[in-house]
Amino acid sequence: MLVLLGFAMIAVFMVLIMTKKLTPVLALIIVPTIFGLFAGAGLGIGPMVMDSMKSMTSTAALLMFAIIYFGLMIDVGLFDPLVKFILRKLGNDPAKVVLGTAILAAAVSLDGDGSTTFILTTAAMLPVYLRLKMSPVVLTCVAGLANGTMNILPWGGPTARAATALKLDVNDVFVPMIPSLIVGLVVVLAFSWLLGLQERNRLRAVAPEIWGVPETAEEFDGGAAAGSAAGGSGNGGPGSTPAAGKPGTGGAGVAVLERTELLVDEHDTAMADTALDPNRATLRPKLFWFNLGLTVAVMATLVANIIPLPFVFMVGAAIALLVNFPKVKDQGAQLIAHAPSIVAVVSMVMAAAVLTGVLNGTGMVKAMSEWLVQIIPADMGPLMAVITGVLSIPMTFFMSNDAFYFGVLPVLSETAAHYGVGAADMARASITGQPFHLQSPLVPAILLLVSLAKVDLGDHHKKVLWRTAVISLVMLGVGVLTGAIGVG
Repeated sequence: MLVLLGFAMIAVFMVLIMTKKLTPVLALIIVPTIFGLFAGAGLGIGPMVMDSMKSMTSTAALLMFAIIYFGLMIDVGLFDPLVKFILRKLGNDPAKVVLGTAILAAAVSLDGDGSTTFILTTAAMLPVYLRLKMSPVVLTCVAGLANGTMNILPWGGPTARAATALKLDVNDVFVPMIPSLIVGLVVVLAFSWLLGLQERNRLRAVAPEIWGVPETAEEFDGGAAAGSAAGGSGNGGPGSTPAAGKPGTGGAGVAVLERTELLVDEHDTAMADTALDPNRATLRPKLFWFNLGLTVAVMATLVANIIPLPFVFMVGAAIALLVNFPKVKDQGAQLIAHAPSIVAVVSMVMAAAVLTGVLNGTGMVKAMSEWLVQIIPADMGPLMAVITGVLSIPMTFFMSNDAFYFGVLPVLSETAAHYGVGAADMARASITGQPFHLQSPLVPAILLLVSLAKVDLGDHHKKVLWRTAVISLVMLGVGVLTGAIGVG
């Protein structure tokens, strides 16, 4: 009964958010509550949720003050030079912009923290997407793909959990999986390029008067840069005018920046209102080096992990507000300016406590994992590592990494041992589901990503889930081919 209720609850939740019948916050609250009552939780459902919520408070605080800090840094102009550099190097070819997003997200993911990756990637790239009229869903998809794939790094968490649960050395688990990681990243870049090409074609179709109809990527770059603020159209479109800068010259970068001004929509997001606007009142050019130094110090403290992350961002946000906006009125205005993003992400984190509380408190997670172990046929025992890799895709999506690696994996590994499948093979296979896991609504970082980009979680899932499933299966397949994941 608990197994049926558990899977039904997850299915109903996913359908409701992907069909946009309910917002994720409402679905996270209403669906688990109803199913929890059906599971016999009764009045005990309250304590279940509150116990789960206690574990979420530090995460909510981290995300809240991280949004304030990086939102403030965007407002004061810290990231303006980076965005201008990206525009000059990538031009305004969507294919190059999306590929650049993937590379940036993968590089930042080296710190092992998803929230930091998504904050920095969104801060740098969202203004570019909005000004070029590209879909922010593509940004969240690509960032999610890159970060999920990189999440198997030893300091990312899952690999360390798998090694700890099975009493293995973390290097013994990770090092043989490096080929899988490399191939996974290649697939991420391939998906990113294809998504960029789709965006390029979509923009040509919806706004030919702006983008023109070039035949090649080179012509796309040149035509896109050719529009001027006065003419308002690109090369090949009606009424086009020559640009001051020519493609391939130093003036091309300026032309690109001028042209992006034509594509801004003041009502897209609060972030778009400030991005690259040289006249915004919040700019603090004289404090650029101070803000850069403060941000480097904050990031270094995060990587060193010597102080709890929420407190790091609390102090960082307080210092940044005090120095950049010494007047109390301006400080209050800054907090209010970022309130919509804060409410969106913190409410989802708190609402997710209802889902996790009901799953754990009613015993659904335990029942679901035990059922999955029992239904594996005995003659498939030698393939337990491969089966574990496949199971890790949905199971780590529907439950926390702690629940999977410390609750389910040891049971699967014990079963596999009877068929000659080693614990190290099981641990390596279990981490291949991480690209899919990172898209779960139970992962606070993904809630932060969609909130910052103002993207609906259901829209994100439609674009990202099948791609992450492909990446997970490819990584599993490469692990088998290289011998990192053996069979009995």
